[in-house]
Amino acid sequence: MATRIDLNDRDAVVIIGSGAGGATLANELAQRGIGKIVILEAGKHYTQADFENDEWAMFRKISWLDKRISAGGWHHTKTYPNLPAWIVKAVGGSTIHWSGVALRFQPHDFRTRQIYGQVEGANVLDWPITYEELAPYYDKAEKKMGVTGSAASGQPPMPESNQYKVVAAGARKIGYRKIVRPVASNSTPYDGRPACQQAGFCMQGCKIGAKWSALYTEIPKALATGRVELRPESMVLQVQHDKSGKVNGVLYADSKGRKHLQKARVVCVAGNSIESARLLLNSASSLFPNGLANSSGQVGRNYMNHATAAAVAIHRKPVYMYRGFDIGAVVADEVALDTKRGFNGGYYLEGLALGLPYTAAFMKPGGWGRDVTSALEQYDHMTAIWVCGEDMAREQNTITLHPTEKDQYGLPIPIVTKTYHRNDEAIAAHGLQQFRKLSEAVGATRVIDMPAYPASHNMGTNRMSANARDGVVNRWGQAHDVKNLFVSDGSQFTSSSAANPTLTIVALAIRQAEYLAGALRKGEV
Repeated sequence: MATRIDLNDRDAVVIIGSGAGGATLANELAQRGIGKIVILEAGKHYTQADFENDEWAMFRKISWLDKRISAGGWHHTKTYPNLPAWIVKAVGGSTIHWSGVALRFQPHDFRTRQIYGQVEGANVLDWPITYEELAPYYDKAEKKMGVTGSAASGQPPMPESNQYKVVAAGARKIGYRKIVRPVASNSTPYDGRPACQQAGFCMQGCKIGAKWSALYTEIPKALATGRVELRPESMVLQVQHDKSGKVNGVLYADSKGRKHLQKARVVCVAGNSIESARLLLNSASSLFPNGLANSSGQVGRNYMNHATAAAVAIHRKPVYMYRGFDIGAVVADEVALDTKRGFNGGYYLEGLALGLPYTAAFMKPGGWGRDVTSALEQYDHMTAIWVCGEDMAREQNTITLHPTEKDQYGLPIPIVTKTYHRNDEAIAAHGLQQFRKLSEAVGATRVIDMPAYPASHNMGTNRMSANARDGVVNRWGQAHDVKNLFVSDGSQFTSSSAANPTLTIVALAIRQAEYLAGALRKGEV
């Protein structure tokens, strides 16, 4: 029988969002004996039977398509004006859609202010934790997720796909040596999940469950404890608080639009960087006039999504890049800290195998013509790359509330404002140049640069800081202003690194669960 937690139970731990952060936190708390956990998820509860190996069918089914507005100087204001971020609205969150690449932050990523100094036009800040503190939790995350090539999981690397072989050969010809493929998808059966069948539809939801997704790992394990209730199609509208400023309840709307108030002892926000910031801003009150936990004015600021660019190369012979795991190769040589290249930070060249529908859509958004069709005719000869580089935190890159336009719940829709820092532009340009070099080194006849895709690596907006004036949460993801309010997703990131964020979100959630379970038992929250 499914666990039911009363709306008036003041001991409930309410977790908002069921993705990498929220679901992991719920499961880790439940495994530690913490009971009365309510997960509120805005989206539907799909199963693997609902997944289709069809890019557009799954995009329409699982994507968060509630209206958002792209603003600022980035190209999304023209190419994707109402889709600034490509994330999932469903149980499991964007772990359904993610590629599976599981990279660690590097030690210097936690000390960007110390290393880079004050960067003009940026709001660079050191994390209040170090790599050394997080390293044991990276081990636990890699074991939990079954990351290939990790000593923690013992999973061997994925097989070398054609995409890997071509990209790796080009990389080595121009002097690169670090071609890796650490992914959270099983190369051999692991944790009750089968080995990857190399079907290539990783971002449409893994039908066989080889790829780690909270939908069929953390969520069912949490529910099996009898300590957790999952409520899908429950859109959170506001986090409420008592006269002292402690949070005491969460107002949400169910699938029929009926409003409910779930009482709470602790609230953990894990709705992704856009929705988490939007929620805190929508939870403004007389005590918190600028938004809940926003005495610093930093809620919704410092939005990051990586410095990105994309390209395809056309080769003389067929490659069939779509055969195999979606990201077959990650070139890691340029991620090292080296300011001689003209920018801070670094980047990965990720060999992302795009399906034909996405290649057609992303190559020239809104355009067509012979230059596009002549390339698509040689789709089977293509390799593709995604540049994933460090993104400078900037106060002017924000999530704000629209002054007049409301969503279906009567809440202001979010405006996602982003303008690239010149450091971001330099990283993207360097990455495209290097991909062109490595592709031409193995005989590519044509290389086509493309605009970056809608951002899916959303970070910042509720960042960690040692001092309350500089951020929103402390080293445990606990709000500086409200001690029983936590942030449990990528919005707590102080810097972006060049690494895909999911592994770090999971590591932080495991660490936060350890702290929160202890604090609950001691009566500290």
